[in-house]
Amino acid sequence: MNKTYIEDEIVEKVDFSENPLSKGDYENCTFSNCNFASTDLTNINFTECKFEDCNLSMAKIAKTSFKNVKFKRCKLVGLHFDHINEFLFEVYFENCQLHLSSFFKLKMKKTIFKDSSLEEVDFTQTDLTQAIFDHCDLTKAIFDDTILEKADLRTAHHYSINPELNRIKKAKFSISGIIGLLEKYDIEVS
Repeated sequence: MNKTYIEDEIVEKVDFSENPLSKGDYENCTFSNCNFASTDLTNINFTECKFEDCNLSMAKIAKTSFKNVKFKRCKLVGLHFDHINEFLFEVYFENCQLHLSSFFKLKMKKTIFKDSSLEEVDFTQTDLTQAIFDHCDLTKAIFDDTILEKADLRTAHHYSINPELNRIKKAKFSISGIIGLLEKYDIEVS
């Protein structure tokens, strides 16, 4: 079975829940206003692609490759990034909704999350060294044995990170965000 190879294409307003995306390699492609909700993207390779205003919620991404992929204004609810092909994994998120997604055990050094909602996202055992959470909502996000060394959370909000269970050396926090580091102690700061 031959795999599809698509390069430098712009795909707009396609509902892939009705017509599934062909298995194969997509390089330097832009997907705009497309619906991938609950679709099967297993074993597809995306290299230097952009997803803009797309819905990828609940898509199956087992062994899918995301190499230098940008997501802007996308809905990515319930995605299991922990099932992807980790080789050369690199992503960027801007104005995205990533609720209930999992990055369990992934290496995500220097990943940028900008103006995104990461409610109940699982970062257990994730390497987020030098990651940037720029104006992100981390309500109920799970940080357990997570590497956050040199990460920048100065403009992030609603996080709860236990310094005893996570590596936070040289991470950056704002004064107002310090409460997210002290939550486990059940103390009042005023």
